[in-house]
Amino acid sequence: MFNVAALAALLALSAPACAADDGIAPPTLRASITVTSDVVRVGDLIDNAGSAAQIPVYRSPDLGTTGALPVAQVLSVLRAKQVIGVMTGDLKEVTVTRLARTLANKDLELAVASALERRFGLGDAANITVTFDRGISNVRLDASNTGALQATATRYDARSGRFDLSFEINNENSLAPTKLRLTGTAIETVEVAVLTRDIDRTEMLKSSDVALERRPKADIQGEAASRERAVGMQLRHPMRAGTPIRVADIAKPDLVQRDQNVTIIYQVPGLYLTTRGKAVDSGSEGDTVSVLNMQSKRTLQGVVTGRGQVTIQGASQSAPAAPAVEQTSSRREETPAAAALAQSLIQAPVSPTQIAQAQAKSE
Repeated sequence: MFNVAALAALLALSAPACAADDGIAPPTLRASITVTSDVVRVGDLIDNAGSAAQIPVYRSPDLGTTGALPVAQVLSVLRAKQVIGVMTGDLKEVTVTRLARTLANKDLELAVASALERRFGLGDAANITVTFDRGISNVRLDASNTGALQATATRYDARSGRFDLSFEINNENSLAPTKLRLTGTAIETVEVAVLTRDIDRTEMLKSSDVALERRPKADIQGEAASRERAVGMQLRHPMRAGTPIRVADIAKPDLVQRDQNVTIIYQVPGLYLTTRGKAVDSGSEGDTVSVLNMQSKRTLQGVVTGRGQVTIQGASQSAPAAPAVEQTSSRREETPAAAALAQSLIQAPVSPTQIAQAQAKSE
């Protein structure tokens, strides 16, 4: 039995001139359509469908996908719904696209991390790494689900890191929100520098020796070292490749090694002397170490100021006089006191003439 729209379409087909005169547009098949619901209706397929527009004719494609229908098949289905006289022109097929809202995996991870942020002993969402159970990936919803993900139930086991979260999403076409459940593990991580190869204690860390990785915070005992902080430093003990570097694991590199031959520098205003020595201790820049004066065989204390270099400034290191062996000096307005201190350091006698000259200069 024809409905009003079908009858109008039939009349339009049998008397096109009359329809044109009356201003009635014939039903016309569309080449491409988009739908948001799970069914395709007459009004989606053809223009000027009239009251037949709400008649369902096909199941929609899967969310976010496109399907193609041969025109002959479409007309056959329409005839079965008593819709006839449809203008097709030269169309061969009709494409049907079902719109969808896609929640990418990263969107879901962020929703879970935000729901757990600063709860259950966890920190900022940016530092929470989420792994979903198998089978959970991108989620496609009807396009009418335009609301934000709102967590309604949150369960989390701090020991295992397991979570079970329920979300609701407001739907424009329904008073009842769409429900979504996500399960998996969530752990707090930190960005830490790790070794790219085995490193001995005496080696200085180069840029190629250190990479950045995210590791579970619970696995890092102590403060994690950044890559910038680690490069140029020295390990306090040998470490294996892949091991996270903590602040406690690194130190400034030793510029002076124990038993290393070093240059001892004695410096006061107006006087600069150098002599040979041997380090008793290892030390990095700024450390106070003991050094053996090779001329006097006495032990002095100074500050590491460079590689293989220890400086003694403005303090007397008393020792018996001994003949000078290889020494350099540069005197700028030195005083007799400075000359005497220099003698104490390098263990070389200072002649009365030198002292008199120094005193004359100071006057």
